[in-house]
Amino acid sequence: MNMKTLMTYAFLQNYWWVLISLLGALLVFLMFVQGANALIFIVGKNSEQRRMMINSTGRKWELAFTTLVTFGGAFFASFPLFYSTSFSGAYWVWILLLVTFVFQAVSYEFQNKNGNVLGSKVFQIFLMINGLLAPLIVGALVGTFFTGSDFTVRKEVMLQAGGGAISTWGSCWHGLETLLQPLCLAVGGTVLLADLILGCLYLLNNIEDRELENNIRKCLKSLWKIFVVFLVLALAFLFTREGYAVDRDGTVSMENMKYLHNLLQQPWLLVLFLVGSVLFVVGMVMGTFRKSRKGIWPAGFGIVMVVMSLFFLAGFNGTPYYPSYADLQSSLTIQNSSSSKMTLEVMSYISLAIPFVLAYIYYAWRQMDKKRLTREEMVKVEEKY
Repeated sequence: MNMKTLMTYAFLQNYWWVLISLLGALLVFLMFVQGANALIFIVGKNSEQRRMMINSTGRKWELAFTTLVTFGGAFFASFPLFYSTSFSGAYWVWILLLVTFVFQAVSYEFQNKNGNVLGSKVFQIFLMINGLLAPLIVGALVGTFFTGSDFTVRKEVMLQAGGGAISTWGSCWHGLETLLQPLCLAVGGTVLLADLILGCLYLLNNIEDRELENNIRKCLKSLWKIFVVFLVLALAFLFTREGYAVDRDGTVSMENMKYLHNLLQQPWLLVLFLVGSVLFVVGMVMGTFRKSRKGIWPAGFGIVMVVMSLFFLAGFNGTPYYPSYADLQSSLTIQNSSSSKMTLEVMSYISLAIPFVLAYIYYAWRQMDKKRLTREEMVKVEEKY
């Protein structure tokens, strides 16, 4: 079977949902930068420790932001109806997310520049705000894959001259209502706590300082307990609620405990979720109780697997990944919201370069982290944040 025969429309749609899921999962992992920055004033007990933390995360912050942009671009190219519906309808929550990243970029560049009249502490507070809000918002947006959103899609307007917008948003809050939904808040809180833990594990791996290390391990002992509470809440909300189901003719209806059924009816998905959860716990235990510095790696692989399983839970097995509670039949599925076959096919050839990009990122990461950050480096190195 040659490549041309393999690339059916259905295969391409599913292939791009897998890539979108991978990008989303990598984004959540790379937001350990935000997690570490959120703890600047909790773990960093003095200005010297905070300076080391900021310079440690400053080496990686562009990776998370670049992944966010790539995630948005890939979603636009492969599933444009989602992009036009969510980004043009729920725009306030997306703008809030982007503003927090602006805070981050400005803070890194200007906190210790000459002529800074605000003082470095103000910019550190901006970093902390980004660290708290960005993971919470990203997690809440993932939660909308299961709760549904207040939009209506009218594809027929594409055939009408001056027909107006394809998608219309019902709520005047334009996405901010997401932050008031229990499941979205539970998922957002879980992502935030996971990134706080990943941030601690990253700092342990990247900084050589006994006093700071002790502060981080103490913080981890508190974080994992809160994380378990949010995780249990999120899973309870998710697996006991009604979910959105699509039958063979494309009709959307409500199904009791749909997402639990999705997990149990796809054994490979259950394995992916459980293995990812175990790896995350292993990394957490390594950093909290085993005095290891390498917990970031099993925890990082684990969180990628868990987040991917959430995307698969939302998109596969006859499920609309972006449901509408305002109009069930407007719900977006992998099949009814994707680009054309030709577009997906062309992009699929381009996507073959992804392993080389990942290899380059791995190489650059290794080069930057050959030596752990120390107090002495903060004195000797001129180029620092």
